[in-house]
Amino acid sequence: MLELQAQPRNILGKQTSRLRKEGVIPAVVYGEGVAAESLSVKAFDFEKVYREAGESALVTLKVGNTPRSVLVHDVQYEPLRGKPIHIDFYAVRMDQKIEIKVPLRFVGESPAVRDEGGTLVKIMHEIEIEVLPKDLPHELEVDMSLLKSFDDKISVADIKLPQGVAVKADAGETVAVVEAPRSEAELAELEAESKEAPAVAEVKTEQEMKREEKAKEEVAGEKKEA
Repeated sequence: MLELQAQPRNILGKQTSRLRKEGVIPAVVYGEGVAAESLSVKAFDFEKVYREAGESALVTLKVGNTPRSVLVHDVQYEPLRGKPIHIDFYAVRMDQKIEIKVPLRFVGESPAVRDEGGTLVKIMHEIEIEVLPKDLPHELEVDMSLLKSFDDKISVADIKLPQGVAVKADAGETVAVVEAPRSEAELAELEAESKEAPAVAEVKTEQEMKREEKAKEEVAGEKKEA
């Protein structure tokens, strides 16, 4: 299990901006039977762990000498640079099942794509499961070789589940299909429709409209002076 060191945090509110300048991210940990606690973690250490763990792998969060099994529950990002500015850790009980979404990884090759020129359409990219924390998979594999023709589809029931993992979605839900390539007639029809589509009207911001109005007023003033 990946490990991340954290420190108790007394700096709160707007003062946390000082921590970020020092390469430290404010965080909080909470969970069932766990009182919320304000923490801080080093940005470099967190980003390294998060790249591997994501939000679907357990992490050992060490606060001082006390280890806790946690999930990265939520990460807030700075809008411009995309850097993490706050983290929520969720502490789990190892003897209690959790419900969590895990990503799907598409493996293998579809004969309908390879041999027939079809296009793979992924309906699902993640799926919700119920599992004990110790059995939590980082991802689930989807075997694309099942898509042999355009009539085939991969359903939730086709996903091979590790021991102890149960999916919450209906077994008949579609995960992926392959679409047949469009004929020349269909492509020509689409091209004709795009040419006939009405032009999109230019939308101006309020600031742009004010600038234009000001410019018109200035021109009008100059004409009066002339």
